[in-house]
Amino acid sequence: MARDFEPQWLPTMIGSVPHIRAEDAWNLVLTYFPDIPAWPQLPRRSYLENMYVQFSERFPGIVLEKERIYVNRERDLDAALERLYIAYLEGDLSYGTISPDYAAGLAMLLEDQVPFMQPPVALKGQITGPITWGLTVTDQNRRPILYNEILAEAITHHLYLKAAWQDQQLRTFVSHGAGALPTVIFVDEPYMSTFGSAFVAISREQVVDMLEEVFEGISGLKGVHCCGNTDWSILLSTSVDILSVDAYAYAESLALYPAEVQAFLERGGTIAWGIVPANEQAATETVESLVGRLGEAIDRLAEKGVSRDLLLQAGLVTPSDGTGTLSQELADRIFYLTAGVSFAMRERYVGSGWEEQGEA
Repeated sequence: MARDFEPQWLPTMIGSVPHIRAEDAWNLVLTYFPDIPAWPQLPRRSYLENMYVQFSERFPGIVLEKERIYVNRERDLDAALERLYIAYLEGDLSYGTISPDYAAGLAMLLEDQVPFMQPPVALKGQITGPITWGLTVTDQNRRPILYNEILAEAITHHLYLKAAWQDQQLRTFVSHGAGALPTVIFVDEPYMSTFGSAFVAISREQVVDMLEEVFEGISGLKGVHCCGNTDWSILLSTSVDILSVDAYAYAESLALYPAEVQAFLERGGTIAWGIVPANEQAATETVESLVGRLGEAIDRLAEKGVSRDLLLQAGLVTPSDGTGTLSQELADRIFYLTAGVSFAMRERYVGSGWEEQGEA
């Protein structure tokens, strides 16, 4: 499927937005990302849409208490773990259901309430990755549950079911609604930026194995997003189809792995260039300055031996991260810039572009 997908420098977003109403969020998404819309995560609407809570339903021993999420290991978890394992082994994807209270933007989409202005090229979803989820969610003693062997295995089974259920729902929607479209699901792994530090005791093999299990639940295009610096060779060694990089801040680090990037592109991989800063720096950037910065990032890889032709054939444009903690005005500016960079790159390398919107 990766080889059949033509990214053509189209724009999309990472996930979270600062809106409270799903209707308002979808209007913003469809304004700037009509070709590859992503269902919006609304962390300000409810704590249930926090990226760690959003995918926590039915995890054994999970507790939500005064905006804290943790697993109470003092409970008897055997029955809950058995239910999870049975669902995983039997392929009962209903176990991975994400309720409307936890994802109003997704619910609006699945209820066919999204007013698409044009048929999209693809439909994007997202899920928190197993490394990030396992290091953030702790037990009652504030020890990350990733360090418990039984719970670590439960994490991958749980998120596999969450990813598979979401993928199934999106596929059903695009097959019967907007036509036969590819689905794209990003596995968000911000904590991969801590890999190799003295504070994170996890091996390369464990990272790859956990990611691959979650990827197995995704029949469409598999993306992985890291908004910091990391050992990119680890992520590139998986079966991922789209590598989402904070290219505004960390493009130089990606250039340290030219052989891995070349192999990734040769097998049909796509780079989602997070060239628009998802912070206050966006206020002083322009489309022109960001296109120049993106060109420098591509040049850097090309100078290391990565095929420029493949780089130019396999790019998407995104913000560097989600915008859920920002003001609506700044989020609008960031999305405007993202669509503008996409338009400029498409005009230069594809020959068609985005219908220009008014400046934020």
